[in-house]
Amino acid sequence: MRETPRPQETAGDTGSELPQRRPGCAFAHTTGASGSGTPHRSDGRPSHTPRDVRQTGPTVRPGTTPPVPGRTALLVSVVPGLLALFALTTWQIAADGPLRALDERIGRAVVGHGPARLTEFLADLGNMQVALPVLGCAVLWSLVRGARRAPLGAVLTMAAVPLLVVPLKDWISRPGPLTDATGYYPSGHAATAAVAYGAAALLLAPHMRRGWPMPVAAVLLTVATGIGLVLRGYHWPLDVLGSWLLCGLLLLVQGVSCRSRRRSSSKTPSC
Repeated sequence: MRETPRPQETAGDTGSELPQRRPGCAFAHTTGASGSGTPHRSDGRPSHTPRDVRQTGPTVRPGTTPPVPGRTALLVSVVPGLLALFALTTWQIAADGPLRALDERIGRAVVGHGPARLTEFLADLGNMQVALPVLGCAVLWSLVRGARRAPLGAVLTMAAVPLLVVPLKDWISRPGPLTDATGYYPSGHAATAAVAYGAAALLLAPHMRRGWPMPVAAVLLTVATGIGLVLRGYHWPLDVLGSWLLCGLLLLVQGVSCRSRRRSSSKTPSC
């Protein structure tokens, strides 16, 4: 039986019929095409990371998460409370209110208690000759580790202490527990210890594997200084408490500003 060979077409030949479109191949990958009957993934199955499901943040960039308002909420809630307590304490001392009378009664009852050498040593922790070198070492260490703004903020916070404490001492003119000399509220030694040790902890904690021991040590040193000042009769208890409230505001602002700067610098893309 003789077979009739099929005509072979070359690239230059033109057929008698126009080529027909096959719906399963040509339109299988077009956007929005569905129901073509072909087993292509882009027809029936959704992609593993569809663009429609991605959530966008508050900015234009897709996939970003909104900023956590923890630091702002902390400032809004804690700062007014510290200001209110400091204003109440200062008003009671200046107006010779009942809180001042209670404070002086407690101060007279506890003065002279405890080992004299130990309480004197604790009170000396608030001396500038002791506290400032500790802060200086922390500033130097932070500069060696590459920080610039945080050490400057610590120095400015320490410089703000006499600018705030000295005018208050002159205005209140409170006598001391064991002397008739005035200018004991708020306590300059307690303020120096609080800011020096607190600022040093804020500088050193980010460079430590475990940062929590530094703030704990700063709190212990500050409290120990206040106890020594009261037991030795150098200050009334509210003199120390007023300094803690005032310096707590300074350290809180410094800590929040340092964390916000570190967060912004870490998010800045490198060129």
